[in-house]
Amino acid sequence: MAVFVLDKRHKPLMPCSEKRARILLERGRARVHRMVPFTIRLVDRLQKDSVLQDVRIGLDPGSKVTGIAVTRERDAVDQATGEVVKIRVVLMLLELQHRGSVIRDRLTSRRAFRRRRRNQLRYRPARFDNRTKPRDWLAPSLQHRVDTTMAWVSRLMRWLPITALSQELVKFDMQGMQNPEISGAEYQQGTLAGYEVREYLLEKWCRKCAYCDAENIPLEIDHIHPRSKGGSDRVSNLTLACHDCNQAKGNKPLEQFMVKQPDRVRKMLAQAKAPLRDAAAVNTIRWALFQRLKATGLDVETGTGGRTKWNRMRLSVPKAHCLDAACVGHVDTIKKWQQQPVLSIKATGRGSYQRTRLTKYGFPRGYFTRSKSVFGFQTGDMVRAMVTTGKKAGAYLGRVAIRASGSFNIQSANGLVQGIHRRFCTLVQRADGYGYSWDKIALQQGDAGMGRSSTAALSLPGMNAGVPRATG
Repeated sequence: MAVFVLDKRHKPLMPCSEKRARILLERGRARVHRMVPFTIRLVDRLQKDSVLQDVRIGLDPGSKVTGIAVTRERDAVDQATGEVVKIRVVLMLLELQHRGSVIRDRLTSRRAFRRRRRNQLRYRPARFDNRTKPRDWLAPSLQHRVDTTMAWVSRLMRWLPITALSQELVKFDMQGMQNPEISGAEYQQGTLAGYEVREYLLEKWCRKCAYCDAENIPLEIDHIHPRSKGGSDRVSNLTLACHDCNQAKGNKPLEQFMVKQPDRVRKMLAQAKAPLRDAAAVNTIRWALFQRLKATGLDVETGTGGRTKWNRMRLSVPKAHCLDAACVGHVDTIKKWQQQPVLSIKATGRGSYQRTRLTKYGFPRGYFTRSKSVFGFQTGDMVRAMVTTGKKAGAYLGRVAIRASGSFNIQSANGLVQGIHRRFCTLVQRADGYGYSWDKIALQQGDAGMGRSSTAALSLPGMNAGVPRATG
């Protein structure tokens, strides 16, 4: 895993290895600047005295998770063909988990409470409907995705000598490239016939069989209402099935095939008619994010989803959000991605202005403490707890939830630990609105996704050197 390095004036240098960072800290040449992601600050080096290389940030925007890849770029000559090839060396992989759905649900709940209070509890005269939204306005749940992505791009630019950015922007359209005037039925029956539908169904049905929930196997397109009985080829009548379920269903209606599972039938019919919200969210925010990236002044490379998938399949890279980010744009070779840990970043927010809990009618039910800080800690801080006695003896590392009594809860990698006294807790890093954990790419699962790993990667050099003062 790469360790970020700053000079003594907080200017970014090229990252180093964990072993190199440990040696610099032991010799007194560096100080701990930040714990997660682990960053050190040299005390005897300036940026002008260092050699910097080209570092690129790749982005794969998503509705729930945005993949981020930090890569070092260099050009090399192919000995066989003599051509210049572009090589990307992966330095760090990150996955940013958005909380847009939480924001949407909370705004909906607040709107319902306010409507009831205004309409039923007291009279409120009608107001003029003359308010207008500014240009390029986005809903708060969508604006959050853009803001959090740009926040981490800005952070990485402070910690790394970033020279270029890459973003997956649009879908792949080979027919439009070959024949810009193609349209109508000719477009629908050309090279991409069925491609868009298959990709849409894979996203909509979560890449698993709708009948038995089988995953990581070849899936086939099935008609919910059979064509032989009047069913159409509309997307709302299509689903995914494994080969065995597809053969067993045959031309039976869904209700007859799943007669013993009426709940699954209702769920399938509702899911078939529901729109793909994630795709709509990504399509809405992609151009807003592109304009924000251009405003950074760096070179912004855009790629298509088809190009990303082609790069990933050609280079035998498994399916993951962060690895998709590394495959965006023009790339010939990707190195050192196999053993890279993935820093999973979960947007948690910085607390709430709400000072009470509410009943289902919107009335107060108990009050929160007026102070966000208790005994020098606040909810969201990363702490290390060394419990020496009692049933909960052991070492814990994670985010803390405070109580006025001084008995805290710690969300560690192994689960929630309750009732840890404050005297056992040591501050590691102040709350910054995000929760951190380390994952590992599950190579044995191919396109299955990600597998969990331990948080041993958090025990980096400097963890035992006292409480770091994060100034970046």
